[in-house]
Amino acid sequence: MIATEELELTCIQCPMGCPLVVTMVGGQVVSVSGNTCPRGKAYGEQEATHPVRVVTSFVEVEDDIHPIPCKSSQPVLREHVADVLDAIRAARAKAPVALGEVLVANAGGTGVDVIATKARG
Repeated sequence: MIATEELELTCIQCPMGCPLVVTMVGGQVVSVSGNTCPRGKAYGEQEATHPVRVVTSFVEVEDDIHPIPCKSSQPVLREHVADVLDAIRAARAKAPVALGEVLVANAGGTGVDVIATKARG
């Protein structure tokens, strides 16, 4: 017999925060309920099978007490978020920093860069 699993999630695609129930059979999504729009269905399917996150943080700047805000250039698999954060903590930027500048290339071996979200002169 193939196992049935239900995941309870809260959709984060809009301010409604719909309570979702994702039903999976044998690791495959068979239904998503509770959503009020198609974005909720898509979010539930992705979160159940391939959860990803955009990582946001701060990178220290040499000779400056204020770190620079940054984010991953694209979402990373949830299980690699800690690897990206470790790479960010180890990084040091040198002023000036341009908006969108790559601060950490291939963060944590994910193939995703970490970029500056603010310029610093």
